[in-house]
Amino acid sequence: MTKESEKADLTSLAEIDRLVHEPARLAVMSLLYVVESVDFTFLMNQTGLTWGNLSAHISKLEDAGYLDVKKTFKGKRPNTTLKLTPQGRQAFRDYAKRMKQVFQDFNG
Repeated sequence: MTKESEKADLTSLAEIDRLVHEPARLAVMSLLYVVESVDFTFLMNQTGLTWGNLSAHISKLEDAGYLDVKKTFKGKRPNTTLKLTPQGRQAFRDYAKRMKQVFQDFNG
């Protein structure tokens, strides 16, 4: 590997969206990318994250504009529904494209 190709590899890695790249948030976004929307309990069960941990990651994604969070009631019980925003969908696509490029760069 030449110094120029090593530099290209590192540049690709440096451009990764770190908000998406964190494993728990990547799991959340991956799941939400393939469905219309989910409720909080379903997402918690699918990711294996605790209530508090998932809530913290959802807040970060919502603050970034990647998630739409709707809080309603089903009868007397609170219900939180989550879905990716168009910006979140694009961020996930960009992340996936960048990661493919990183792996392609490393494989030469």
